Amino acid sequence: MIGPTGVGKTEIARRLATLTQSPFLKIEASKFTEVGYVGRDVESMIRDLMDLAINMVKEEERKRVKKKADDLAEERMLDLLGPPGPSMRYGVTGTNQFNNEPAELAEAREDTTREKFRRMLKDGQLDDKSVEMEVEQAQSMPFIEIFSNSGMDDMGSSFKDAFGKMFPKRSQKRKLKVVEAIEVLRKNETEKLLDLDLITRQAIQRTEQTGIIFLDEIDKIATRQGAYQGADVSREGVQRDLLPIVEGATVTTKYGMVKTDHILFIASGAFHLAKPSDLVPELQGRFPLRVELKPLNEDDFYRILTEPQNALIKQYIALLKTEGIDLIFNDDAIREMAHIAAEVNGKTENIGARRLHTIMERVLDELSFDASDMDVKEFIVTAEYVRQRLEAISKNEDLSRYIL
Repeated sequence: MIGPTGVGKTEIARRLATLTQSPFLKIEASKFTEVGYVGRDVESMIRDLMDLAINMVKEEERKRVKKKADDLAEERMLDLLGPPGPSMRYGVTGTNQFNNEPAELAEAREDTTREKFRRMLKDGQLDDKSVEMEVEQAQSMPFIEIFSNSGMDDMGSSFKDAFGKMFPKRSQKRKLKVVEAIEVLRKNETEKLLDLDLITRQAIQRTEQTGIIFLDEIDKIATRQGAYQGADVSREGVQRDLLPIVEGATVTTKYGMVKTDHILFIASGAFHLAKPSDLVPELQGRFPLRVELKPLNEDDFYRILTEPQNALIKQYIALLKTEGIDLIFNDDAIREMAHIAAEVNGKTENIGARRLHTIMERVLDELSFDASDMDVKEFIVTAEYVRQRLEAISKNEDLSRYIL
């Protein structure tokens, strides 16, 4: 995918992954170095994708077992709140060891008490009551962090898993409110219900069959023609390391072997200074489909400001609402912001839709700053107000370079 920054290359790939429910990893190609040098090697992106797939499948499984986990957590909470169960109170003779009460009568009485506690728990009447329970403590392994911070993130992760299995988890008794304790119990019960072997198998299959890796800034590792052809560990060496991964290889991860034959690799770059032909010929052949995206125009900016579910206009309206101000944008004001964004992109460097964020911030920074002290309940943004806030900057090319 070839196109200027901010034109939507990453968003297209991310939406594709969302539609197909695929594990999706976006990573900058410029982060990698040639094998044998300090830095990330290209195989680490397959391990990262595998981690994402594990988390994705785990989240789906948590939703699937949520009802059962909630029921189990409720029973455990009732055990903490209520009297001890019949098995603890009655001996072999079937009578209460303390007052010779027949076991059947005592069990019926305890069942009634338990159901009463259940109703009170569901109604929230016990939320402020405190209970004492065992809570697992997170293990701190500072010496492992030394590995992770030295660029050996995969090794650090493997060490953590290995030592986590070797040393038993510590737990301590803590007093928690019922509303907090029930969440801890739900989490514990959910984790117990997860089949980790099944999750791993499904995650490996999903990674191999539907995984998507978005290699951004591929042009940054291209060796420009006429440039010095010396040893460059972050350019041609990385390209050559990418070749077998994109073509199809088997990568070792902590979850098992992962084949990359059917993983979809999407490379993207602005290619301002370099050209696709500056990549090594073998890598060019492994990305046979090329799509060129046109720069965004004024109409595109208008649609971006108004149509998406989380459009900037809607975000700023919600933001000012927290200060008690109803922010209203006239249609001509939105058109004016889109026009200025396209104009500034044309005069200075084209940064695509990212320009809209700086323009919106510039238009509303004074209002945002003074909102808490203003008496008005409604503020209408007009085209004249937008021009007043931006005209001097948009006309002055030097100023717009630094401010917009």
